[in-house]
Amino acid sequence: MKALNRKLLRDLSRSKAQILSIAAVVACGVASVIAMRSTLDSMQRSSEQYYASSRFPNVFASLRRAPERVAVRISEIDGVAAVETRVAVDALLHVPGLTESATGHFVSVPDVGQPLQSTLYIRRGRFLVPRSDDEVLINEHFAEANRLGPGDTLSAVINGRWRELVVVGVALSPEFVHDAIPSAGLGMFGDSKHTAILWMRRNALGPLYDMDGAFNDVTLLLTSGASEQQVIASLDEILKPYGGGHAYPRKDQLSNNIVSGEIEQLRVFGVAMPVIFLVVAAYLLNIVLSRLVATQREEVAALKAFGYSNSSIAAHFLGYPIAAVIIGSIGGTLLGIWAGAKYTMLYTQFFRFPALEHHTSPWLIVVGVLVSGAAAVVGALSGVRAAVSLPPAEGMRPPAPAVFKRLWMERLGLEGLLSPAMRMIMRNLERRPIRTLASVVGVALAAAILVVGTFGFDSAHYMADTQFTQVAHEDLTVSFSQARPYRAAREVAHIAGVTRVEPYRATPVRIRAGHRSRPIVITGLEPGSELRRIIGRDGQRYLLPASGLVLTSALGEILGVKGGDTVTLEILEKGGRVRREVVAGLADELLGLGGYMRIDALNRMIGEGRVVTGVYLTIAPGMESSVVQRLSELPGVSGSATRRAMLESFNKQIADSLRLTVEIVVSLACVVALGVIYNGIRIALSERSRELASLRVLGFTRREVASLLFGEQAVINVLGTPLGLLMGLGLAYWIVIGFKSELYRFPVVVMPHTYLFAATVILVAGVAAGAMMRRRIYNLDLVSVLKTRE
Repeated sequence: MKALNRKLLRDLSRSKAQILSIAAVVACGVASVIAMRSTLDSMQRSSEQYYASSRFPNVFASLRRAPERVAVRISEIDGVAAVETRVAVDALLHVPGLTESATGHFVSVPDVGQPLQSTLYIRRGRFLVPRSDDEVLINEHFAEANRLGPGDTLSAVINGRWRELVVVGVALSPEFVHDAIPSAGLGMFGDSKHTAILWMRRNALGPLYDMDGAFNDVTLLLTSGASEQQVIASLDEILKPYGGGHAYPRKDQLSNNIVSGEIEQLRVFGVAMPVIFLVVAAYLLNIVLSRLVATQREEVAALKAFGYSNSSIAAHFLGYPIAAVIIGSIGGTLLGIWAGAKYTMLYTQFFRFPALEHHTSPWLIVVGVLVSGAAAVVGALSGVRAAVSLPPAEGMRPPAPAVFKRLWMERLGLEGLLSPAMRMIMRNLERRPIRTLASVVGVALAAAILVVGTFGFDSAHYMADTQFTQVAHEDLTVSFSQARPYRAAREVAHIAGVTRVEPYRATPVRIRAGHRSRPIVITGLEPGSELRRIIGRDGQRYLLPASGLVLTSALGEILGVKGGDTVTLEILEKGGRVRREVVAGLADELLGLGGYMRIDALNRMIGEGRVVTGVYLTIAPGMESSVVQRLSELPGVSGSATRRAMLESFNKQIADSLRLTVEIVVSLACVVALGVIYNGIRIALSERSRELASLRVLGFTRREVASLLFGEQAVINVLGTPLGLLMGLGLAYWIVIGFKSELYRFPVVVMPHTYLFAATVILVAGVAAGAMMRRRIYNLDLVSVLKTRE
């Protein structure tokens, strides 16, 4: 074995605790790369394979009613490979064991066989037999939430008539990988217990809604290279006379949009978190290797004097980061594979694919190791450069004695505020301002990771609080199958137990500003509505003006409009009738793209009398079940959703989805915090061992000597922690910028308890590092330390 290799092994053995702490930080970086990217790859591969095998449509469109012959015209559009028409309606469900009603989204399948598009995957049971009148398939989320399976029955109010239905199978569909449905009004907030997707034979479902020989929903598959925009434009023109005109591509389909948004979050986190961990690892290697070179000046000079080349010395000192990377990569790979499998398993609870299996590509492991190695080498370059550039004669001389001067507090005449021990601590910190700053930044990075790892809980709960306690004040939202006269709201108000009713009117439109356009829903609310408010992300309430349109700020940004501008609205349910409206203002809402008007102004714009499409209502305590029962008997009621159930569902989703992320990230952050602080104390002890031993000889006790070293690190922690909290907030903003979704705007909210948690972890890490170093400080070898080096 070469002499340099033996020296490297001896140095690694003496510094094994430091090398292992750095390897642990490297392992965090490798694990975050592998866990995030392998989960991302698994999600992408599963969705792509499922969409391809099930013939997931490229274009979707809903309309009021069109005869089947219109499908022939649609098939003649240039670029259309296949057309499938169907019936899609909503209805109230009564489920055994469920006190509240549920909303069922019924989708027809052909009279014989499987759909040609969005083929169903039967998880349990069997497929529907031909010409079955009462058989249904239900989605897996709903089946599991309500413990339903083949052979169970449920009731539905289909077009005002009770219908007993038999569940014959549990199915999956590429259109409902996530179980949110637009008509439920939940957007990204699915409620598996109260929202069902049901499939029936078309010859059974169609006649119930006067759709025999007609359809109100159509999907398209396109040929390779077809222009999606041109196909949608042509389809809208054909469907406008039938209440259509708002076709949309696959990327805007709700379930796929949610899946794509989650994949995008994984992509952003898969970049952000490894970068932060590897920056910390590079920082630690920089500090440790620079200190090692400084303490081995004579050895480096002797090696050069004996003829060792600069390249040999550089390779020798690069052995330290390489050792940390090798050890960290082994542990990080195993941890990353385990964490990736846990993440993938978590996603199976929210996204239902026929198969969502975790897979870690060998190339991903190679990339993770190479990236970590590159970060380590970059961190070590400063120390290697110092060793290579050190002249032998310079290295033989002892370093110049430190220059001390009065503290800035002493220069201000405030020295009486500090004890002698504190003045010694402050002088040492002031003597090396760059090193002190680097140590403060190291602690700050550890605190920042803790903030970044936990702020998601705060932001998610803020979104829930805004949506379910500030925006929504109703107990129940009731939707009608079609626009109904205003007296329908009065009928609901007369139900025993209903304490307040506010009607609303929702209509689909295509909004245009110049060459930009978006299909949206405009919601008409009562003046001064109290049960449904417009609340911005800052908590500000927006009141609807007597005239004009209030848009969400995200929509205003997409269209490039502001208050006072005029936009064009195509009223889709009226065959594309065009109206122009002034944008009265922009509301910085957290969810979705949409617009608001007063309900009377919206009805005037559409050209109808006083009609409503649903109501918000409050219910007296203990009367919810009877109210829901009475609502199911009213004609035209197609669905209902309780605010309480939605909030419970959301909280469960957030708790399940974020808990694992927070646990893993916080655990890794704790490792980083301990590694940073331990190395800070260890390096300080190596540099000041002679000084501390001298104090022991002069009569200082072990406790007093230790307090000097620990006090110095305590000052660094006190300075670094608040800086880290601010850095964490900044990193949170940076990460959120990468989350671009039209479904929601993720706010940056960091609650005081999150800052307190991060500060507490830094404090505990400092105490733990001090406990680890206590024995080494107490057992200083005074004789060997005080020997004069020649």
